[in-house]
Amino acid sequence: MSLDAPHLSGHVDAAGLSIGIVVSRFNGDITGGLLDGAVSALKEHGSCDENLTIVHVPGAFEIGTIAANMAQSGRFGAIVCLGCVIRGDTAHFDYVCQGAMDAIGRVAQRGDVGVGNGVLTLDTHEQAVARVGGAHGHKGEEAALTAVEVAQQLKALEV
Repeated sequence: MSLDAPHLSGHVDAAGLSIGIVVSRFNGDITGGLLDGAVSALKEHGSCDENLTIVHVPGAFEIGTIAANMAQSGRFGAIVCLGCVIRGDTAHFDYVCQGAMDAIGRVAQRGDVGVGNGVLTLDTHEQAVARVGGAHGHKGEEAALTAVEVAQQLKALEV
């Protein structure tokens, strides 16, 4: 069956797009790598330092607060959320992960800003390393490019 309806296909063009990046300091060896990958990918797709605002927060739980504020401000077309939570011996992991994901999801559900979720929730440090340019790709790059693609789709839908 062929559809004659218009099909919108996303593209990743970060040129001129104001992008907020919220990055957790906790597990900084991993989140620093996520941030480096995100910034590199954004610049490879047309962004520049002047269009990037990077906010560091203590942990993954706080990412949603800043992301929500960025979205509310109307200054950003895309928001990239980066963090790393590694399971420990207590239920704290579950609460932090759930809170962070719920808050990021609420920002995405607003429907007026592209959101990329690069918050890793893992069992081990080795799993995290594999997701910062290792066997499982680079989740910082992926989150950044996802946020831009969604932002461009939102622009296309405004027409």
